[in-house]
Amino acid sequence: MIQLENITKSFKKTQVLKNINLTINQGEVVTLIGPSGAGKTTLLRLLNWLEVPDSGRITVGDAHIDASKYSKHDVRRLRGQSSMVFQHYNLFKNKTVLENVTESLVIVSKLNHKEAEEKAVALLKKVGMGDKLHDYPANLSGGQQQRVGIARALAVDPKVMLFDEPTSALDPEWVGEILHLIKQIAAQGMTMILVSHEMRFVRSVASRIIFLENGELVEDSNPKELFENGKSVRTQAFLQKLTYEEE
Repeated sequence: MIQLENITKSFKKTQVLKNINLTINQGEVVTLIGPSGAGKTTLLRLLNWLEVPDSGRITVGDAHIDASKYSKHDVRRLRGQSSMVFQHYNLFKNKTVLENVTESLVIVSKLNHKEAEEKAVALLKKVGMGDKLHDYPANLSGGQQQRVGIARALAVDPKVMLFDEPTSALDPEWVGEILHLIKQIAAQGMTMILVSHEMRFVRSVASRIIFLENGELVEDSNPKELFENGKSVRTQAFLQKLTYEEE
């Protein structure tokens, strides 16, 4: 389903990812954890070609791309496999809730306006935003904006959903609702890769947890093994610190 082969990435003189090799199967919910600067978000963005690796190959679904030689067609095919939900929602401020979702359906999925609107309304109802169709982002809470962002990501029928700290910009009262919504989507079999520091959520939703540090894949395990018997001393220290902060 997803394969990264010998992926490297540097920003100026800092190597952010070092020879990453990773395979993720269809239906898995994989969470990337680790300290700031570990390369988590960069790795997520590479999968949607929002960042370009210095070297290596990426496969998502039936799309393949090699950093040493690729075309615009290769990039479009890769991006067509996944949708990304961002920390800060990235909604169009001058468009209504409904317009924010229909735009990608018209431009990317090539639906006519009537079909796009029908699908967008159904998705917005699904995420609990059916009564806010004609509101603008400025009139919504952070949690409501993130719900719209999730509906927009689902609209193009992605094979993979990518979540970059989807609750980090939310007030505490909204965090639980967004995490519950993500768990509902995961329960329907959607393949997901998430960056999150919400350890209770990570433990409850993930089928695999990957710990990154200094651009390297330090540990890859299921939640029970990682939390109860992490192989790396650094992983254990990181988890203890975050778990303590949540209590």
